[in-house]
Amino acid sequence: MPELSQTDQQVSDGANLIISMLVRYPEIGTINFNPEVNLLKLTFMVSGIPTYGEFERTKQLIINSIAAYHMLEGIADISIDIELSSYEQVAIVTVIRDVQTLTRGEINLMIKLLQERFSERLVTDHNDSMLEEDLLFQEAVIEDMLENMREQDNDHHNLIGIREDGRVFVFNK
Repeated sequence: MPELSQTDQQVSDGANLIISMLVRYPEIGTINFNPEVNLLKLTFMVSGIPTYGEFERTKQLIINSIAAYHMLEGIADISIDIELSSYEQVAIVTVIRDVQTLTRGEINLMIKLLQERFSERLVTDHNDSMLEEDLLFQEAVIEDMLENMREQDNDHHNLIGIREDGRVFVFNK
């Protein structure tokens, strides 16, 4: 039986984090983890392309709300960026966050803001079979994996998680 090395554990924590986030938050389309800069890229899809003004207002709302959230939590020096791209009639909103200061509460806040801003236009992969206990379990796993990734030196494995037809896939890039 092969032994797990420290590197294997890092891949496992990163993969578990991505899987749990995609399972718990059906609004997230893909998650990309770049260990070289310790950043997560969360992508959300919006049907239709928002105007430049609508996107900028949403971007500022999210950035200001997250800054206020972190100020209340006593967390300083966060790294956040929000980008917009499009493909045909779908807008792709990418939120780039550092793992060191990212929290589950912030993810909930971010998704709530996107839901309020884009309502039914926010593409969501509904999974009606998820029970409340499953959601609570996924939230606990997310919190644990974020903590593990903060404590480890993640320097080897780029991971990408995608959602397709109700399934979640994680790949080592």
